[in-house]
Amino acid sequence: MDKLSEKTLNSKTVFDGKILHVTLDEVELPDGKKAQREVVNHQGGVCVAALDESDNLYFVKQFRYPYKEITLELPAGKLEKGSTVLENGKRELKEETGCEGYSFISLGAMYPSTGYTNEIIHLFACRVKTVGEQQPDEDEFLNVEKIPLKKAVEMVLNNQLPDAKTQLTLLKLEMLLKSGKI
Repeated sequence: MDKLSEKTLNSKTVFDGKILHVTLDEVELPDGKKAQREVVNHQGGVCVAALDESDNLYFVKQFRYPYKEITLELPAGKLEKGSTVLENGKRELKEETGCEGYSFISLGAMYPSTGYTNEIIHLFACRVKTVGEQQPDEDEFLNVEKIPLKKAVEMVLNNQLPDAKTQLTLLKLEMLLKSGKI
């Protein structure tokens, strides 16, 4: 054990839901003392920036219950077992926007909140091949909006897009495009 690592001594399930699984863990700290850690376990997710031929991006507008507000975000969703991360990204893009993409590239992964959850969100960008009908989940109500990449980046910088996965994906995409890496 290095000088920063914590060792799990035991773990108790506090909540076992459809999306989240919460545990209360007892850990041994690097100095040998014990502490408790509340952990929100999540299967992970994916986020996709889909650019059309004019560098417009497809966004979804939806009500986010925890914040009690409507947010504007890039298409995203949770990972489903039995599919690769990329397959999940393609599925979410199609379901939420009706878009089919091509030339998918990975923009890496992000840890949305390292203090209490193990969720990892995988970030992708692609070009839009076709646009068809949305196929949202039965409990999902979304409006699709197209926004030019340049305007979307300005919206991030002006605090108009508070969603972390959207911010990071947009800023990474903009930097990679400017540098000619994609």
